[in-house]
Amino acid sequence: MKKNKKDRQLLLQETIVNTPFITDEELAEKFQVSIQTIRLDRLELSIPELRERIKHVAEKKLDDEVKALPIEEVIGDIIDLQLDESAISILEIKKEHVFSRNQIARGHHLFAQANSLAVAMINDELALTAKANIHFTRQVKENERVIAKAKIIKNDSENRRTLIEVNSYVVNELVFSGEFEMFRSNPTQR
Repeated sequence: MKKNKKDRQLLLQETIVNTPFITDEELAEKFQVSIQTIRLDRLELSIPELRERIKHVAEKKLDDEVKALPIEEVIGDIIDLQLDESAISILEIKKEHVFSRNQIARGHHLFAQANSLAVAMINDELALTAKANIHFTRQVKENERVIAKAKIIKNDSENRRTLIEVNSYVVNELVFSGEFEMFRSNPTQR
């Protein structure tokens, strides 16, 4: 059942507050209106588009936290970071990420998203990838959104190594998985 404009806009604001990374397409489907209607509602309510919402959340939280590389060198947008524990990033697959003949994402972009997320979550001034074991489980297409989730599996303070698992999804489907063995300049503080 469609809502009137005022009710829809109130629900739209509430939905975006509760799920800030929801797309205009998902909102249009949820409210049974066109994408253009959602965009106009956002404009009237001064709600930025998804990419700007992601950047705002990331910049606000991450500028002082990420130590191992500049935040602008992370591939994708970090939306959650718990140093030396876990992290999540989002990468929107666009035309520049895909092969022109079939619109399939080039694998190095998915690897770079996962690898830079693993580096970013290390609480150290220097973190380098020592070894990676990766698997691509399905091809990713243009206009899909890849959500990478990283977590620390093991810390070896003596050898200054941290093992990080990264799984990347499109919606809820696993598209990439990897284990990254990271070298850090300082032993972990656990």
